[in-house]
Amino acid sequence: MHAGLIGKSLGRGLFLAALVLIGGCASTPDEFRDPRDPLEPYNRAAYRFTTDFDNAFLKPIAKGYKYVTPEPVDRGITNFFNNIDDVTSAVNNLLQFKLSRFGSDVGRVVVNSTVGLLGFLDVATNMGLPSYKEDFGQTLGYWGFGPGPYFVIPILGPSTIRDTIGLAGDIYVDPFFSVNKNEVYWGAVAVRLIDRRADLLKATDLVDEAALDPYSFTRDAYLQRRRAKVYDGNPPPETEADEAWFGAGYGAKPVQTDRAPDGRPEQQP
Repeated sequence: MHAGLIGKSLGRGLFLAALVLIGGCASTPDEFRDPRDPLEPYNRAAYRFTTDFDNAFLKPIAKGYKYVTPEPVDRGITNFFNNIDDVTSAVNNLLQFKLSRFGSDVGRVVVNSTVGLLGFLDVATNMGLPSYKEDFGQTLGYWGFGPGPYFVIPILGPSTIRDTIGLAGDIYVDPFFSVNKNEVYWGAVAVRLIDRRADLLKATDLVDEAALDPYSFTRDAYLQRRRAKVYDGNPPPETEADEAWFGAGYGAKPVQTDRAPDGRPEQQP
């Protein structure tokens, strides 16, 4: 039931983004294309749709939530959902055979769910138990699955083909997924979404103000961060395996072609 509703919601989002794309999205010249982003025309349309949706609905709601919610309560709600995320992280660390990290995640869930009053207090961090926040996209990467093309999920934001597939695993393992009452499940989804959007208000404002092209900035930051997380902060140099997923030239920044005054590429001597 939950999976069906999620699928329908994402399907509607994809349909709306497709309408935006059909409505007119200028293609990117070859010399500016990023090999990691072969779906850029669609992705820019989905990004624009998501940004408009955020500005119209999520951002105002998040600002109102931030305004009326006392800071200790806001922090407690964030801690509660972080504790839920540690359950998913524990499962993924086990699937990656990272047993010490698995033990840390399990310890965090036990401590914060008991002494930390169901996770509203982050006691585990003060006890020296680090939070790793592994997900199924990282697990797929650990076992050799390349990220595939960059992909923007309408409303949900930046992703890759691999991380989009992994999202299904994250949803299935989430403890709230087993809740039979739809009003409880979707209520938790809404509160989590609003709380996280409120926590990102300053960051998104900074991107909008500082970045000349927020789309490219967001894409590059996301791909760099995800690569670092898959390799636990120590990513290797680009390899032939990466090119097998992205195509030749993966990792190279788009380079503008020198052009003559008439617009044609200059002839090299």
